[in-house]
Amino acid sequence: MADLEVVNGVDDANDKKQKKSSKHDGGAADLERVTDYAEEKEITSHNLCSNAANLFEDKRNKENEEKLAIERELQKVHVKKEDIELIIREMEITRSKAEQTLRVHRGDVVAALEALIN
Repeated sequence: MADLEVVNGVDDANDKKQKKSSKHDGGAADLERVTDYAEEKEITSHNLCSNAANLFEDKRNKENEEKLAIERELQKVHVKKEDIELIIREMEITRSKAEQTLRVHRGDVVAALEALIN
């Protein structure tokens, strides 16, 4: 009878090992599903990042085009050299800043000076 108990004890131990391994196998299958989801999510987030980068680049290009259009319009405004010199002397600013301000205010010296003061 002692031999039967040992055999039964070994059988019980084998049954426990099989139950544990089946638990671990189930956990491995669950883990596999999770990692598949994570990989799909990584791919999706990569696509979102590239889409966001494209949108950002498109927005930046549009803003640059708008700035160029404004610059072209301002270049069409004629300003007097004396007005530029007056603003440079009175406000002690660079020639480019004085000219830009005068162009923005369509050659109006008083409006340009007021804008620079404020």
